Amino acid sequence: METKRKKAGIVCCSNGQRVNYAEKIRALEETLRIIGIEAVFSPYIYERENVYSATAIERAKALMDFYQNDEITEIFDISGGDIANGILPYLDYSVIANCTKRFWGYSDLTTIINAIYAKTKKVSVLYQVRNLIYDHCRQQCADFQNTLIDQGTALFQWEYIFVQGQLMEGCVVGGNIRCFLKLAGTEYMPDLQDKILLLEAYSGTVAQMETYLCQLQQLGAFQKIAGILLGTFTQMEAEACQPTMEMLVKKLAGKHLPIAVTHKIGHGTDAKAIVIGAHLRLEKNNECSGYKL
Repeated sequence: METKRKKAGIVCCSNGQRVNYAEKIRALEETLRIIGIEAVFSPYIYERENVYSATAIERAKALMDFYQNDEITEIFDISGGDIANGILPYLDYSVIANCTKRFWGYSDLTTIINAIYAKTKKVSVLYQVRNLIYDHCRQQCADFQNTLIDQGTALFQWEYIFVQGQLMEGCVVGGNIRCFLKLAGTEYMPDLQDKILLLEAYSGTVAQMETYLCQLQQLGAFQKIAGILLGTFTQMEAEACQPTMEMLVKKLAGKHLPIAVTHKIGHGTDAKAIVIGAHLRLEKNNECSGYKL
């Protein structure tokens, strides 16, 4: 008898997907099926008007419908862009707080992931499920199946190095630096006290990174957090920018805050996953212990 498939909700809470991406999304659906997951799609996946697949209220309802559907075990957002934070006032956080399923996304979905933690203390996963069909698909599919189907930890195993200090421990918040800062001054911004702050970015060079770090400094973040974990900074690294992100962080965060770096969290198609809202301990000359879903 065939094992009953898990069902996952697929949403686009940020910019809608371009219509010409339909073939890739069908490939993702088939890949998930092969792994053992049935994809159930939101009605709001593709652009209809400009970047919008639907209104903020409609996109929020599509997400909440999956939270309230007992057959759905995970929710994967396949979007990115700029408009995800528009849905935050329309989510029912009391429903999310009483739900065991997790929200997965990256980039602009940093806003939703951190809002969920701030409002409910529930964990979410910083990871783009479309990595299953890109150029590192074989390894991604193996890690994904190990973690989602076989109860392993491969997707959450990633190496890091310390560039300042030797130990950091705390609950992880953050993600894409630009998108995380959209939450500043709102009820959706997590309390940074004793947290590990994850920072990564796709676009932006020295000037943009400097101003984002200055904003964090002016928010008092570097006096509150237990450490900084730097993921990848795609444009900065591609253009070999000087000063590097590590240099900028050391300059603005000070000499005493622990700083670690990983090349496996961010926008790369070889990226691993990290759980936002989960406790993490990083030690010098060690490897991240796998988080178990």
